[in-house]
Amino acid sequence: KWIVRLLTRKCELQRLLDGSAAGARRTLSVEHSLESSKNKVLRNAVHAEEADVEKCVKDVMQEKKIEQKDTGFKTNLHLSLLQISGYKKLYLNVENLRKVPYDSENKEHEEQLIELWNLLMPHESLKARISKQWCDIGFQGDDPKTDFRGMGLLGLVNLVYFSKHYTDEARQILSRSNHPQLGYSYAIVGINLTEMAYSLLKNGALKSHLYNMVSGLPQMEHFHQFYCYLVYEFDKFWFEEEPESIMHFNHYREKFHEKIKSLLLDYNVVLTLQN
Repeated sequence: KWIVRLLTRKCELQRLLDGSAAGARRTLSVEHSLESSKNKVLRNAVHAEEADVEKCVKDVMQEKKIEQKDTGFKTNLHLSLLQISGYKKLYLNVENLRKVPYDSENKEHEEQLIELWNLLMPHESLKARISKQWCDIGFQGDDPKTDFRGMGLLGLVNLVYFSKHYTDEARQILSRSNHPQLGYSYAIVGINLTEMAYSLLKNGALKSHLYNMVSGLPQMEHFHQFYCYLVYEFDKFWFEEEPESIMHFNHYREKFHEKIKSLLLDYNVVLTLQN
């Protein structure tokens, strides 16, 4: 590092920010550089919240003796720190939603559940709140609330988001899930894919995707969009694999999980349904 700095007259951060385009490769490199720095000011920068990013940029430039008039460095570091802080904030927001248990006494929760039914089954009325009809959209029993225990309200919000923003695709996938040989429980699998999206966010695997997709702060909307991608791609994957029976679900789920993790290793990855 010392020799390269002597030759280029630039510190590591300057080289990273000057030498690459905006996106995952640059932000991940900056994040790693800051985290592994011996300098406390630089290490602290990676933990900055959105409101403190501007001050952190100024502090880093002062610490590394980079002129404040270097607007290119300032802008690029600001952008990278926004992405880093935004990712952490997004995880906290997703985690908080996951921790909210489904409450059948909560009017908003109940309204979202009924909305899910109406979006998926527009031509069939729900005869009662507790009903075997819920099995028609892939819940396990006559009261869906029991199926949300693992992912809390996050599981329901994801299902509703996909059904609302990609209604035709959601109805098509629900129809395919009723296949006599290759069928699966639509809602249960949807909640399972919420857990997959959540775990990929939690362990940092979604960083490349989100840093490429969003030039600033990743939002809950972007997490929901990634979930939609998983639902759509899992359905395709399931029918391509032609499992012997639903009893082998865990095996194929893990195979799909490995496929997604492999895609996310690409620095240039963007996984959205729009693509």
